[in-house]
Amino acid sequence: MAGRSLITGIAGQDGSYLAELLLARGDDVTGLDREEAFASPNLDGVRESLTQVPFDLLDPGSLKRAIAQARPDEIYHLAAPTFVPDSWDDPTQTLAAIAGATATVLAAALAAAERPRVWVSTSSEVFGDAPESPQNEDTPMRPRTPYGVAKLAAHGLVRTMRQHHGLFACSGITYNHESPRRPPHFLPRKVTRGAAAIVLGQQQELVLGDLGAARDWSDARDIVRGATLALGADEPGEYVFASGRPHTVRELVEAAFTAAGVDGPLERWVRVDPAFVRPPEPVVPAGDTARARAVLGWVPEIPFEQTIADMVAVDLAELSASA
Repeated sequence: MAGRSLITGIAGQDGSYLAELLLARGDDVTGLDREEAFASPNLDGVRESLTQVPFDLLDPGSLKRAIAQARPDEIYHLAAPTFVPDSWDDPTQTLAAIAGATATVLAAALAAAERPRVWVSTSSEVFGDAPESPQNEDTPMRPRTPYGVAKLAAHGLVRTMRQHHGLFACSGITYNHESPRRPPHFLPRKVTRGAAAIVLGQQQELVLGDLGAARDWSDARDIVRGATLALGADEPGEYVFASGRPHTVRELVEAAFTAAGVDGPLERWVRVDPAFVRPPEPVVPAGDTARARAVLGWVPEIPFEQTIADMVAVDLAELSASA
């Protein structure tokens, strides 16, 4: 049903796809992001249909004012630092930007005259040294990074506010999800862009780490669809959203090379740099989505190979245009 929706981090990969989805169903959409982010090409197709409000994750006042003015029926809180290694540089800011901003969103929702439903994106990083694979909503959470700790705090806040105040608040434990809008410093985009550059003769090799490392990669468009289903459910809850099928980095490279049309064996084009090889993880990160499937009727619709092919197609077009 059409209503008023507010998205934090609207210019990012997830936020822009979510905006398109909500606008298509007829919602009035207010998007929050850093002021400079509104120029992102991610919003080119919807920019004129949005109400854009600049805000700062580290400024609770700007976030509270935006929510109060928008009077949303639904809040999708996506904004957060997204590159996990950066969290080691400044854990204080990471915790403030993730846990602090989540607390602000939940408090603003609680204070509203008509309480909105709230979605908060958390992360598979909350599991860390999980004792099992795949992981589900009840798997013990033992984060290994400041980012994971901050996301676990946000996850706990959602549950606490839901149980104590009856707030309709949902937490989405999302695994790695990709799309043509993924920033270039993330591994899958590095691979797809590298494959495109190789086939265009603009790059001679792709330098990577452990080709046997595995991730549960899904498509961002499937993930944001899950968020809307969660807020449309009869009861609030927490859900794992993932593909449920891990792929190795080697499989990622092979899919990208196939989509780009890179000829020859993988070893001809790929060099493993020991500096990029990380210690092996204790368990394979993989999401058990049984609850989302049973309660929400959600299933991932876009296969891994299609996601990678879509990314390669965009990279080929962009690199060809800039040549």
